[in-house]
Amino acid sequence: MNRTHAIEAIEKPSLRAEIADFEVGDDVRVALKVTEGDKSRIQNFEGTVIRRRGRGTGASFTVLKAIRGSQDMIEKIFPLHSPFVEKVTVLKKSKVRRARLYYKRKKKEIGT
Repeated sequence: MNRTHAIEAIEKPSLRAEIADFEVGDDVRVALKVTEGDKSRIQNFEGTVIRRRGRGTGASFTVLKAIRGSQDMIEKIFPLHSPFVEKVTVLKKSKVRRARLYYKRKKKEIGT
């Protein structure tokens, strides 16, 4: 058995089947399971996907969120197959010509 086939066989039970079909440039809402003490709740994080990387259990994606009323931005990296990521909902599909949208980090929104 090839080494990569052995790794894929070990990772297969950990992979999630119900992953939303999203690409770089799409606006998404990531529902995270947050545990505080003995209680857990769902917290949403909305933003633009600026990067997808990896495959298998090591796959991840980066979401950039512009804070309302400010020129600050928050960037979070989410593991794609993490049990803490409840759901990824695509809010708006976009067509971009880049695989990485790092230029959006520097872009400041004008207005409110």
